[in-house]
Amino acid sequence: MLFLDELPEFPRAALEALREPLEAGHITIARAARRSEFPARFQFIAAMNPCPCGWLGAAHRNCRCTPDQVARYQDKLSGPLLDRIDLHVEVPALAQGELLAAAAGEASESIRQRCTAAREVAIRRQGKPNQALQGKEIDGHAGLEATAVKFLNTASARLGWSARSTHRVMKVARTIADLAGAAVTQATHVAEAVQYRRALSDRK
Repeated sequence: MLFLDELPEFPRAALEALREPLEAGHITIARAARRSEFPARFQFIAAMNPCPCGWLGAAHRNCRCTPDQVARYQDKLSGPLLDRIDLHVEVPALAQGELLAAAAGEASESIRQRCTAAREVAIRRQGKPNQALQGKEIDGHAGLEATAVKFLNTASARLGWSARSTHRVMKVARTIADLAGAAVTQATHVAEAVQYRRALSDRK
């Protein structure tokens, strides 16, 4: 697992270097007449503020950044890098009262059991987890209903997604369906997967 906090603060060259291992699971280093390949498959998790001061969109505090500052900050993350991140989740700030009064969440053990069961379903179906599907395998195993296909086509066109983004949404939707115990991927599963890409994608 690789966790990068304050993602836009890293040098852009370092972030762009993540594109190859995120896509292929390995990294190739070529020097003069020599070429070496190393395994580099990892789970990538990153966190960032919405703007340099961190208060853009907060209900209880005003953002001090200008629109240009916000745009420059967010533009440090390229479209091709964002394409390779499956889930973009916006976490709004909570008021102090909400934070202290929040109910306990689901236990990690029950989440682990549900995720393990869904992964086993995927491996029985296609011999590999959904994340590892490539090319025609995605079309063959995504199992989208006709209404789900129509919804995805509409969302992809409206949001201007690349083919990579669309395929990644299909894999996430298939995983959501597996977690729900559904034999086919329905429009509701696709709609949830679409929402997981919109937090940053809508700004690019």
